[in-house]
Amino acid sequence: MFRFEDPTYLYLLILLPFLIFIRIWGVRKRKKQLAKFGDPALLKQLMPNVSMAKREVKFWLMTSAVALLIVMLARPQMGTKINQEQRQGIEVIIALDISNSMKAEDVAPSRLDKSKMLIENLVDNFTNDKIGLIVFAGDAFVQLPITSDYVSAKMFLQNITPELIAAQGTNLAEAIDLSSHSFTKQEKVGRAIIVITDGEDHEGGVEKVAKAAKKNGIRIFVLGVGSAKGAPIPDGNGGYMKDKTGQEVMSALNEDMCKQIAAAGGGAYIHVDNNNIAQRQLDNEIAKLQKGDIMNVVYSEYDEQFQAVGILLLLVLIIETILLESKNPLLKRIKIFK
Repeated sequence: MFRFEDPTYLYLLILLPFLIFIRIWGVRKRKKQLAKFGDPALLKQLMPNVSMAKREVKFWLMTSAVALLIVMLARPQMGTKINQEQRQGIEVIIALDISNSMKAEDVAPSRLDKSKMLIENLVDNFTNDKIGLIVFAGDAFVQLPITSDYVSAKMFLQNITPELIAAQGTNLAEAIDLSSHSFTKQEKVGRAIIVITDGEDHEGGVEKVAKAAKKNGIRIFVLGVGSAKGAPIPDGNGGYMKDKTGQEVMSALNEDMCKQIAAAGGGAYIHVDNNNIAQRQLDNEIAKLQKGDIMNVVYSEYDEQFQAVGILLLLVLIIETILLESKNPLLKRIKIFK
């Protein structure tokens, strides 16, 4: 397994686009200044030994050197020893509704963003547990297979938008069914499906699927996001979505349906609004699940890899140093150096 011991240094990579911008701006400014002295073609003839291509190559070599230095500071490491560790934990699959109605802002900053915050906080409380992530609208698919890699879980979570699924709607039955088949084969482990939705455009058949999951020892918790009063759905262009008659589409939480699913799945219904009560309720419910033996793959030893990056950095600096801006007669036939 590859990792960075100090990944915070990687944020320094955002400096590279600024360096490139400054370089482009400097080249353009230099061309304008040279144009004041005379015709560019004539000036080129007066400086026959100056290679503009080499100047560009030297800049990109130095830019690469800066990038490699930042990577070195982040301390790249490779896991070399794998251990199988048995720990006490639970398995949780989160089914997240990403239909367009989840863009509504009756819960700040939006229903979807609030849901992401809930999931992230839940992951922060996990230690030896496993988590999986499924997204759904009119269809459902696995965004993250069940894992104990919480860093990857948060990374996948940030990339979730309603645009991931073209088919709109809220196919809860498919989402719960897919979630039920996404757990590991380990026995005597507490399992839960956390459905986060506003319950709009319900496709039907969900209670049957929820009861089947309960029969297999899986509890279903439903987090209803939004308000019964409803709210318009942003269209992404500063306005709100409208129906065929030109009226704004109002999206309201279907709380009754959410409660029915939770009851059928042997879990609990939790209403999500603009306070943190839902988070505490969810944490309390998850804590009640039976913890069982979970096998985790753990990389217990890591070897530093910065030496390889350092060698590459040194090579780049050597090439940049010996590469002169003047033309080399031996390279006349190579067009890029003319």
